[in-house]
Amino acid sequence: MPAKIYTDKDADLGALKGKTCAVIGFGSQGHAHALNLKESGVKVIVGLYKGSKSIPVAKEQGFLVFDTAEAVKKADVIFVAVPDTKIPACYEADIKPHLVKGKTLLFSHGFAIHYKTIVPPADIDVILVAPKGPGHIVRRQFTEGKGVPALIAIYQNPSKKAKKTALAWAKGVGGTRAGVLETSFKEETETDLFGEQTVLCGGTCALVQAGFEVLVEAGYSPEMAYFECLHELKLIVDLMNEAGIAGMRFSISETAKWGDVLVGPKIIDAGVKKRMRAALKEIQNGKFAKEWVAEYKGGYKKYRKLLADGEKHPIEKTGAKLRSMMPWIKKRDIKGAQASYK
Repeated sequence: MPAKIYTDKDADLGALKGKTCAVIGFGSQGHAHALNLKESGVKVIVGLYKGSKSIPVAKEQGFLVFDTAEAVKKADVIFVAVPDTKIPACYEADIKPHLVKGKTLLFSHGFAIHYKTIVPPADIDVILVAPKGPGHIVRRQFTEGKGVPALIAIYQNPSKKAKKTALAWAKGVGGTRAGVLETSFKEETETDLFGEQTVLCGGTCALVQAGFEVLVEAGYSPEMAYFECLHELKLIVDLMNEAGIAGMRFSISETAKWGDVLVGPKIIDAGVKKRMRAALKEIQNGKFAKEWVAEYKGGYKKYRKLLADGEKHPIEKTGAKLRSMMPWIKKRDIKGAQASYK
C-alpha cells in the first residue's frame, strides 16, 4: 500500500498558534527551521549556551536569544537542533530539568531517541520533523517559494495532538509544499545512517576517490581524472534527481548507457551489497551508535585524523585548482565548519 503523502491542505499552522517554539542551536537545521517558522508567523525564540558564536548571528536575524535552560522554560515546543553526540549533555543540564507535562520535544533526526542516549519523561509529546536535505537548502527552497520534502514521526503522544503539531511544524518550514511522509524514529534513524554511510557520503566519496586513483595510476592527468570522476557526477545526479535513473539514461549517449548497464553491476556487485548489509546490521544492533558516542567521548581523535587524511588526498588539490577557474561555483570554508566540532 503506497504511503500517504501529506501536503499543505493536510497541515494547520493553527496548531502552533499561541505557542512559543524554542530552537536549541542555530546551526544548519536550527537556523533554517527558526527563520522559516518565523516567516510562517510562528513565535520562535532561540536557545544557545553562554558564549556561543551563534548568539550575535541569531540576534541579527531578529530573534530573542536566551540561555538554553531559559528558552526551554519559556517554550511549549522545544526543537533540539544540536549535534547527536552533544544532545545528552545538553539535555541533562538544560532541557530535562524544565520539561513539564504538556511540552513537546522535537528532533530532526531520531538518533538520540532511538538509541536512548536520552530518555524523555512519559508525559510530554516527542516528535520528529526531518527535512530530507541540508539546512541551507531547506532555507533557500523556502525563500524561493518551494520546499524540501520531509518526514514526520511520533514517539510519544500523551496530548493526542502530536501529529497535528508535527504537521504544523513541517508546514512552517516548507515541507508540506513538497510532500511529507509519516515514518517512525527507528526507520528514519536507521535508513538515514545507512544512506549516509553506504551511498550518499561514504559510498560516493570512496567511489570517486577510487576512480580518480585508478586513472592517475594508469598515467592519465589528474585534471582529466577529476572531471570524469567528480565534476560530472553532479550533472548525472541532477538528471537522476529530476527524472530518476531511467530518465538519466534517456539523456546520455548510447555508449554511456551500454557502459552503465554492462560495467556498473560488475563494480557495485554482490560483494558490495554483502558489505552494505553488514553496515546496516551494525546500525540496527546499535554498534555504530556506540562507537560514534565513544569516539565523541574520546575527543574525536580517529574522526579528526580520518577527515584530515581525506583533505590530503590528491583529488582535493586538483579540484581546488580547477574550481578556481569557475568562479560561479560557490566556495565553502571547510576549516571554519570543522571548528564547530572543537
